[in-house]
Amino acid sequence: MAKDKILVAGATGYLGKYITRQLLSEGFKTKIIVRNPDKVEIDDDNLIIEKAEVTRPDTLKGVCKDVRVVISTVGITRQKDGLTYMDVDYKANANLIDEAKKSGVKRFIYVSVLNGEKLKHLKICEAKEKLGDYLKSSGLDYCIVRPSGFFSDMGDFLKMAKSGRVYLFGDGKFKINPIHGEDLAKAIVETIHNGKKEIDIGGCRVFSHNEIAELALKACSKPVKIVHLPDWIRRFTLRFLRTFTNSKSYGPLEFFMTAMAMDMQAAPYGTHKLEDYFENRTKPQTQHPKPNT
Repeated sequence: MAKDKILVAGATGYLGKYITRQLLSEGFKTKIIVRNPDKVEIDDDNLIIEKAEVTRPDTLKGVCKDVRVVISTVGITRQKDGLTYMDVDYKANANLIDEAKKSGVKRFIYVSVLNGEKLKHLKICEAKEKLGDYLKSSGLDYCIVRPSGFFSDMGDFLKMAKSGRVYLFGDGKFKINPIHGEDLAKAIVETIHNGKKEIDIGGCRVFSHNEIAELALKACSKPVKIVHLPDWIRRFTLRFLRTFTNSKSYGPLEFFMTAMAMDMQAAPYGTHKLEDYFENRTKPQTQHPKPNT
């Protein structure tokens, strides 16, 4: 029996690539919408590539024809082209939801962020939560997936570790279980048929920030040197950023520095280990292929 046709928006991004590969590996007819088809690195008979821009609803007409499920990872972590979080994380996804409804799509899967409902005061979470509310009221069957964070988000620990010490705010005891993109993609594809409405998900192991710092230092072959900064420095920095920089600059930092002062722990899933990711990222480039991690 032929499998459903699935549409992926954000397919050239970090997570979108993994989702597309997972769908194809499971035999789904997969359509991806991209701004630049030349950026697509996947070649498969079941892959359909269509040029469109989710920020321009006129380009989306008909993209959901014969599609049963839409999966969207659309969002921005670094604002560019003059676009805001509301322009992309909210409005662009809303455009896609509207088009999905017109075409009779049965299920819409959206990737948000863990604890987004507690972080609505942050620009990025405000837009994502507004989109979540829009999706819930759309009449579509839906699933909102809330990952705790990606392995790639832990890159800041590695950057500091390479210099010989890692700086943390507070006592470093907050918990997080980041997840590898491949594991998350597998979980997202599972939601096509499992009927779940919202999923909080993280990687297979929970770490304190101190433990992640130790793993990063070990991967860089450095002695364990962790400096714990008083939390007032974090709070002062956030106020400074909000007052003296624009949202393009402070948006990503605002989220990172706020998330670092709370537990970001979710239901464990997957098999990839953070220590392996760190080890692979610190190997000489000649010893491993260019990572998609």
